[in-house]
Amino acid sequence: MSAPVHAPAPGRDARALAELARTIRIRTLQMTHRAKSSHIGTCFSMADLLAVLYGRVLQVDPARPDLPGRDRFVLSKGHGCAALYAVLAERGFFPTPWLDRFYQDGSTLWGHATHHGVPGVEVSTGSLGHGLSLACGMALAAKHDGHSWRVFALLSDGECDEGSTWEGALFAPHHGLDNLVVIVDYNKIQSFGTVKQVLDLEPFADKWRAFGWAVREIDGHAIETVVEVCERLPFERGRPSCLIAHTVKGKGVSFMEGDLLWHYRAPDADELRRALQELGAAQ
Repeated sequence: MSAPVHAPAPGRDARALAELARTIRIRTLQMTHRAKSSHIGTCFSMADLLAVLYGRVLQVDPARPDLPGRDRFVLSKGHGCAALYAVLAERGFFPTPWLDRFYQDGSTLWGHATHHGVPGVEVSTGSLGHGLSLACGMALAAKHDGHSWRVFALLSDGECDEGSTWEGALFAPHHGLDNLVVIVDYNKIQSFGTVKQVLDLEPFADKWRAFGWAVREIDGHAIETVVEVCERLPFERGRPSCLIAHTVKGKGVSFMEGDLLWHYRAPDADELRRALQELGAAQ
């Protein structure tokens, strides 16, 4: 079987990764405005995480998206797919003009993550609470068959309200899945309120530890820190790794940051102009 390889990345230093994250935010702004779609806030909170994963960490090859030895990435929070599509296009998995058709009739790029016809997307997601179980199955298969590839699952904090998430959290340590990495985008806002108001998760890290995971907590927007922590995976041999990334909903645009409104709202023309200006994008 062919060994996994890194395709040429946009850059391996923090400055290049930050530029990739900025590009992801610009692309998703344009996509959600054009489509009049939702979830710009959640796309922004995970943009830096995606930039590090696809610019530095994941062993993938855009020219060979089905390479058997590749790392697998599962976007459990499938409603944030605009950001995933953006980073895949930037890395060359498919042409960037595809993004212009996001969430349009007949488009390949659906409003929740779809693997059908989209190179680089492993599984279709969007029904929250399922991604970790899918990732557990992939990781278990890799262990069973003696493969060295890893599985990364990016979860929302809101979907940690789901019992199925905690079933997966029980399963992974029992089977010693140290090839599995969960990253929780802990932006502390979900559909209809703050996480604390809807269903408080704290003490969040202690819950994962009690289930048998090796856990680290970081600032999910500190790119150098994200890189440093990801280079230490797995955190402990024989245990799955959980990275709790403290983030800000709408990070990068001042009037969107920490505002529940931007879970569902699409930017209008004036908001798009103002947001792009803050991100330093050409108008």
